[in-house]
Amino acid sequence: MNRNRSRFLSIMLTVGLIFLYVPMILLVIYSFNFSKLVPVWGGWSTRWYSVLFQSEDVWSAVLLSLKIAVINATFATLLGTLAGLAMVRFGRFRLRTLFGSMLVAPLVMPEIITGLSLLVFFISLKQLIGWPTERGFTTITIAHITFSLAYVAVIIQARLTGMDQNLEEAALDLGAKPFKVLTAITLPRLAPGMVAGWLLAFTLSLDDLVIASFVTGPGANTLPILIFSRIRLGLRPDINALATIIILFVAICVAIAALIMFRQQRRQELDEAIAAREMS
Repeated sequence: MNRNRSRFLSIMLTVGLIFLYVPMILLVIYSFNFSKLVPVWGGWSTRWYSVLFQSEDVWSAVLLSLKIAVINATFATLLGTLAGLAMVRFGRFRLRTLFGSMLVAPLVMPEIITGLSLLVFFISLKQLIGWPTERGFTTITIAHITFSLAYVAVIIQARLTGMDQNLEEAALDLGAKPFKVLTAITLPRLAPGMVAGWLLAFTLSLDDLVIASFVTGPGANTLPILIFSRIRLGLRPDINALATIIILFVAICVAIAALIMFRQQRRQELDEAIAAREMS
């Protein structure tokens, strides 16, 4: 029975991986297609990569998306970490339930509703105080931070819930200030979760189409908006080349992040072992 179960799980895992990665592999292969018609194979060529690198619109959208993603990920990680600390480490406080509900609301709210509400908010704000004068980089960044910090907060909460507080309590008993405990013990142990939250917020920002399309303006096209607008006119081989570059970039970032998190986890385990040995 155990052998049959193991075989069934292996088959399902293989099917799942094939379903997930075969489309990506085909996309990479067809990015080297010489033919203008995507379904028709015309031989191997890097022609569309040359076309892609000569496109000013594409690189303008790439730079705009990267700027927004980096700023969004940084502020979302900062605010999400503070929110997670407030929910887990500050105990019960007034309106805690309301704060927690509002914190996770963007996770279950449809993106269309979020984008529409942010659009109405920016229009109302412009009528009241005259800002923002136009929708674009600033409004997209604020919108992305709004929903990204919820994801980071959930990750930080999960990380804090699984962390042992003995080291923090021992440091407080030995006379360390709360801020010193936060910066010297809590945040270093939170680092893997913060890195994961930063990467998730960065990816969500690069991937967002619906919310960005609501809060953007003329001349401020992010990469997903540009790709979607071109796909509507027909599938083009240079889009396959662009998607291949994005896949390679994401794979490298994930590998680097995994290496950093592994090293930090090993270092944390070593520090905890040394601290436990000294206390004993």
